[in-house]
Amino acid sequence: MQLLSPSSAAAASPSASSKANFSLFTSSQNTNQKCIKYPSKLSFKIPTRNLSIPSSSKQSSPVLDQRPLSSESSPRNRETEGNIKSEKDSLEGLLVARRPVVEVSGTEDSSQGSDNNVDDGEKKSSAIIDAGLEEFAKKMPIFEPERVEVVGSSQDKPLTVNLDLALYKAKVLARNYRYPEAQEILEKCISYWPEDGRPYVALGKILNKQSKIADARAVYEKGCQATLGENAYIWQCWAVLENKMGNIRRARELFDAATVADKRHTAAWHGWAVLELKQGNVKKARQLLAKGLKFSGGNEYIYQTLALLEAKANRYEQARYLFRQATKYNPKSCASWLAWAQLEMQQENNLAARQLFEKAVQASPKNRFAWHVWGVFEYNMGNIEAARKLLKIGHSLNPRDPVLLQSLALLEYKHSTANLARVLFRRASELDPRHQPVWIAWGWMEWKEGNVSTARELYQKALSIDSSSESAARCLQAWGVLEQRVCNLSLARRLFRSSLNINSQSYITWMTWAQLEEDQGNSVRAEEIRNLYFQQRTEVVEDASWVIGFLDIIDPALDSIKKLLNLDQNLYSKTQESLKSISGESENGSDGGPSSDNDANAIKNGSGFDLNSFIKERLSLDPTKLDIQLETSGTPAPWRVSQRRIWRSKKETTTKVSDAGI
Repeated sequence: MQLLSPSSAAAASPSASSKANFSLFTSSQNTNQKCIKYPSKLSFKIPTRNLSIPSSSKQSSPVLDQRPLSSESSPRNRETEGNIKSEKDSLEGLLVARRPVVEVSGTEDSSQGSDNNVDDGEKKSSAIIDAGLEEFAKKMPIFEPERVEVVGSSQDKPLTVNLDLALYKAKVLARNYRYPEAQEILEKCISYWPEDGRPYVALGKILNKQSKIADARAVYEKGCQATLGENAYIWQCWAVLENKMGNIRRARELFDAATVADKRHTAAWHGWAVLELKQGNVKKARQLLAKGLKFSGGNEYIYQTLALLEAKANRYEQARYLFRQATKYNPKSCASWLAWAQLEMQQENNLAARQLFEKAVQASPKNRFAWHVWGVFEYNMGNIEAARKLLKIGHSLNPRDPVLLQSLALLEYKHSTANLARVLFRRASELDPRHQPVWIAWGWMEWKEGNVSTARELYQKALSIDSSSESAARCLQAWGVLEQRVCNLSLARRLFRSSLNINSQSYITWMTWAQLEEDQGNSVRAEEIRNLYFQQRTEVVEDASWVIGFLDIIDPALDSIKKLLNLDQNLYSKTQESLKSISGESENGSDGGPSSDNDANAIKNGSGFDLNSFIKERLSLDPTKLDIQLETSGTPAPWRVSQRRIWRSKKETTTKVSDAGI
């Protein structure tokens, strides 16, 4: 290859030109002629190494000439420069892997030489290699910094600790009835952490509270798909929703899916067993509870339900043993203590039941059910002041619970004035306008006071909330009795029939209808009604309504509560035996109920439990100011009125209560 200019090539001898393939530069005899060196990026196919020859002396001509070229060589040089530029422009758009650069020694001539005559084959091979490297680089993320930032950066997704904080914030907002804000937070949690099941469960519960059943079902289904069906909590919540809507078959399938996802999930086994109990399948329920104990170990809810089943079968010693196991496994389980107290109440062991109530409030001091059921128990025992005090304590701790105010209103109606009861009923209805028993109990009081039209309006209000619930069946039965007393017999019969269409197991409704026919002289029709009741009762294999627990005794009428509990305040024959059974084999009596005869004597003498000291030390309540706290806690629900209206309603309610003379 010839690297010299044409003028110098003409002066070179043939022998020198033949050796041009082995020498990069030739020494010219004419010092005035200048050698031109072009930068090169292509290698030579010669076995010798590329050498850079520095200038030997000051008299030798420099390798590069800074002056412009002569007119003879300018066209070719321009053409060569244009080719080099076009090659560079064509290669700039390609993604070419970097190659090692060979450093060239020299002080002034730091750039490499270049050949003008490049073979076409070498260009094609280089282009093929560059194209292959380009395709390879497209497949490798290391050559694409933008893709690496998207995949590897964690700036877009928050840390996992933010999920816990967001869930807690949504829980607080939902507790304060700020459902839209809580829903927005949970939706963001689902978008950031779709694989976590907790946001789906929380969002489904919030939608369920707002009666958005279809939306809740869609959230649960989406959660099961996102977690690949491996989250038992979502399956279990979905099953509870379907059970509530009456889809028993679908609920069974979902409970089964929950147990498959996690066989140690106790809530799924227990919820499925309760479903079977409500359907009368006691044997199936026992099997499910046994599996729950086998796979998940001891659990107070399973022990409690098994104890209630034993009590239903009149095996009371076994039931007490299971209750003892439940309270031993979790001494803070208020539900277990209350269910055990209910058993002792039915066995008329009232002293033992009272001490179990004390254990219940000590286990969970703010539990509204504990204070309510204990207050109802003391009322049926004839301790009116104690019952009033317990209900007021419960209301002070749970100012938004309408059931406590409802029971307190009925107590004040029977032992105080109807006006005070009306104030309490109105306050309870403002706390929860959709709580049917409040409207039913208020209507019952107005009927007793002779305000028949007002009672009808209140009954109609209760039915407008839900016309197919158990409370609606009781409302229709009470309304039928009202129409019977005012001699609207045809309307009374229709109301009794409507009540039985909802709940065909109501003994009171059947017997009330039979008594109506008996009073009208239709003894044959009355006997037919009684026979119909016993015929349809024999079709039920097991009546599992009692197994539901202490929630059943929350009834608007205290007389029906007394009949349900079957209490007799003059029977104490089984007290000592029951107290010994409660204490059982526990050496430490703090976790096993009443532990000795001294405790029983203390209860008989007025109970060894100091209620005033307990609420003062544990709950920071002043026993002498419960009436004042009752007056100041009657604010309406936050979704009803604005903050300004809350202040006015609070002032007006306080004035009415003070005028009533609480």
